[in-house]
Amino acid sequence: MKRVSLFGYGKTTKALTKLYPNALFYDDKCIKPFIDEKGFKVKPSSEFNPSYSDLEIVSPGIPPKNALIKKAKNLISEYDVFADTAPLKIWISGTNGKTTTTQMMQHLLQERGSAAGGNIGTPLADMDKNAAIWILETSSFTIHYTKKALPNIYILLPITPDHLSWHGDIDAYISAKVKPVTMMREGEVAIIPEAYKDIKTSAHLITYNDESDLAAYFGINIEKINFKGAFLIDALLAMSVEKILFDRTHYEKINAFVIDPHRQEELRDNKNRLWVNDTKATNLDATIAALKRYKKQYVHLILGGDDKGVDLNELFIYLQNCNVKIYAIGSNKDKLCELAKKYSIAFEICKNLTDAVERIDKQLHGNEIALLSPAAASLDEFTSYAHRGEVFKNKVKELQ
Repeated sequence: MKRVSLFGYGKTTKALTKLYPNALFYDDKCIKPFIDEKGFKVKPSSEFNPSYSDLEIVSPGIPPKNALIKKAKNLISEYDVFADTAPLKIWISGTNGKTTTTQMMQHLLQERGSAAGGNIGTPLADMDKNAAIWILETSSFTIHYTKKALPNIYILLPITPDHLSWHGDIDAYISAKVKPVTMMREGEVAIIPEAYKDIKTSAHLITYNDESDLAAYFGINIEKINFKGAFLIDALLAMSVEKILFDRTHYEKINAFVIDPHRQEELRDNKNRLWVNDTKATNLDATIAALKRYKKQYVHLILGGDDKGVDLNELFIYLQNCNVKIYAIGSNKDKLCELAKKYSIAFEICKNLTDAVERIDKQLHGNEIALLSPAAASLDEFTSYAHRGEVFKNKVKELQ
């Protein structure tokens, strides 16, 4: 019997016990061994011995520098476990827009027997093996550890600096994102940004610079699509895959899609002033996309959190051309204030998110925008980006 070790005691690895009922869990948060409610053994990471393991499967969030990863001799990803399963596989990656593109694609293709999962929330072990198509939101973490599994169609949204503390540097991050393209075979399709057009691959390569390129290539009329700004490219990529697979362009169907909360979610306070919850903007490119949407108005911008070691100068260079004031929160607020001084951008340093909302409330005029688009992760002060967004929305609702 194969001895299987599951690295990380989380949603992904727990689902894998359906395939490996005798697997052992190893987790950094485990202080002493215990048996969970389903009878599985969970041990501290320090107890892992590669001599007693024939296969190691990693939770994607565990970084390469972790001691478990360094000890492992038979390490694979969750995707590798299902490399030979039957469904046609579509992987969606990039820095921003992965979730929305995945959801839009599932919305278009579900009547064709598709199932959506991966980083979007459903582990592969919990997905329908009889589905005709698997649409998988795919993180750079997962790709980094994947050795065998490949997509039949790979969709890559634009890449900007993110997760640098995990990958080490921007080159390693980009390398992970483009890795599937280099491994794809003849007959498979990759839609990727023009910047990576010279990558060596056996797949059929379709490249784009912007939304107009995608629309022109696939014969899609942008004027018939209701989504604008950052959501337009998500919609076009989803529609492109439907065009590839079924030669169909379904405008009414894509326009019926409802975007999830927390991404450029607009709400009005009791004075009918516009506040925008863009808490899911956890990197600078997502924040720039939100600022572009409101470029014609004065913006009160709430920035800050865990920036994951990213150089934020690019964001502040962009902010120089915006009509904006910054309200700095989170663990990197001192850094934000220094950058604001450097680039001569108005700012206030705030105690926390609630304080920022209260400060904006005193200054916000009816034709201006209050925008929470932090360009940073949330775990320094919140349980998730969604928690941060809910705190923001609840505080706005309380304003008198």
